[in-house]
Amino acid sequence: MNIEAFREYCLAKKGVEETFPFDEHTLVFKVMGKMFALVPLERQPSQANLKCDPERAIELREEFDGIIMPGYHMSKVHWNTLFIEQLAPKLITELVDHSYDLVVSKFTKKLKAEWSALR
Repeated sequence: MNIEAFREYCLAKKGVEETFPFDEHTLVFKVMGKMFALVPLERQPSQANLKCDPERAIELREEFDGIIMPGYHMSKVHWNTLFIEQLAPKLITELVDHSYDLVVSKFTKKLKAEWSALR
């Protein structure tokens, strides 16, 4: 999967916006203002940081050693860095969904209601 396909997949999810809150080179995807994915646009090969359940994060890092690593410049417990062009698109979309769902699951009641009302 390339960066553009990754971007399109993220943007198709409910309540998602893309921003550049840190600098002009780090694309951030947020659901209802909460970050679930980052893409450093200038890094080669292409990478993405995704939130992940801590136990699953360890399993993924062991299974995909050198392709999925602890999150670069992120909490190493809750974030992974993926080399997205070296992984199957199905796995990437599954991990994007997992990251998105983790963030949505932590919404306040008010934010969850606003998110639920979106189409």
